[in-house]
Amino acid sequence: MLYYSTNLKSPAVSLREAVMRGLAEDGGLYLPELIPVLPPSFFKSIGDMTHNEVALKVARVFIGDDVPEDVLAGIIKESLDFMIPLKRFGENVYCLELFHGPTMAFKDVGARFMSRLMAYLYRNEDRALNVLVATSGDTGSAVAAGFHGVEGINVFVLFPGGKVSPLQQKQITTWGRNIYALEVDGTFDDCQKLTKQMLGDRQLSDLFNLTSANSINIARLIPQSFYYFFAFARLDTGRIDEARLPLVFSVPCGNFGNLTGGLMARAAGLPVLRFVASTNINDVFCRFMETGEYKPAASIPTISNAMDVGDPSNFVRIKDLMGNNIDNFREIITAYSYSDDDTSMAIGKLHAATDYIMDPHGAVAYLGLRQFMSEYHEAVNGIFLETAHPAKFPETMKRIIDDFDYLPPQLQEVLSREEKFHSIGNDPEELKAFIQGVNQ
Repeated sequence: MLYYSTNLKSPAVSLREAVMRGLAEDGGLYLPELIPVLPPSFFKSIGDMTHNEVALKVARVFIGDDVPEDVLAGIIKESLDFMIPLKRFGENVYCLELFHGPTMAFKDVGARFMSRLMAYLYRNEDRALNVLVATSGDTGSAVAAGFHGVEGINVFVLFPGGKVSPLQQKQITTWGRNIYALEVDGTFDDCQKLTKQMLGDRQLSDLFNLTSANSINIARLIPQSFYYFFAFARLDTGRIDEARLPLVFSVPCGNFGNLTGGLMARAAGLPVLRFVASTNINDVFCRFMETGEYKPAASIPTISNAMDVGDPSNFVRIKDLMGNNIDNFREIITAYSYSDDDTSMAIGKLHAATDYIMDPHGAVAYLGLRQFMSEYHEAVNGIFLETAHPAKFPETMKRIIDDFDYLPPQLQEVLSREEKFHSIGNDPEELKAFIQGVNQ
């Protein structure tokens, strides 16, 4: 399998090079040159398959034969050792819970898969691999957990100072060993820019063997396509009449990795009528959908902080998957944005009606799904992605739900750990010096 750069100015590369580079030499992001379509027989039998069996079939579409069958099966088994339930809310509305992994966020799927794939692809090297990751919340903790203790790999997690929840910060800063937490004086966009600057410096990247663990890395996106197939399989084994309705996914969007994974799944044959790109007030994508012009903007802090992104990296991938044609965008994707007040109200109303508690990110997706279904006027199966456990945002949740006090065991354990992190300015030279120090 070969992977091309979205900037089309560097040659196609192998899986190993795409994963190890993260960012192409020309600054573009990698996508498979060809996405094969899964056969009808796969979809006829998908309801009888386990999650691991489904994931193995789908992974082959995007990886080809570059990883032996037994190795890939082992990577998937270790990556998906937790449940991904589909829950029903009223008429044809479902929630896919992606937060049952070790850090209680959807990014556990991608981070665990990526860490194990990287370890396999890098198994014969004699110098350290240095992984950079920018986080607005959940990515950093998932990557830290996925890579902690992996021999031969150092991980540098860049997070914006004062802009992640205290609990999220502890999930980033309490690992030690090969995990280095760096508090950046800036926003998530600044952290992301620093990461891209390091990766884009080819001399520096080669010297320190740099790669990325953000969703700019194709190894993160491939497993994020799996759970769209899982949801389809669950519907297929449920009420058959509903399973035949057109399928709509509402995705809470920040850096747009999840939506890109869904579009890759659709390209591989998953029958999806529409994706709803649900955003908070960081609505760069929504304005693009209205005007056809993409204009990045400074990010604005919200209660759905993992979505506070003003220049989503994966926009360039989506543009390629849509043939760089705004009409294709509008045929497949609908975009909405919501305020913090909208989000809080949705959480409170659904809790009052059902006792179910959404986190602020899933609530944005819920709002998007409800709005689409009210405007579409035809029956569909609607699934919104719930991407993080609400207990990860205790301060926010307590303001919305007075008696909210639940903290799962995975998160309780984190609170007792001691933090260890380094503060740096929004300065590539400071980051470069720190990486050099670790690798001396």
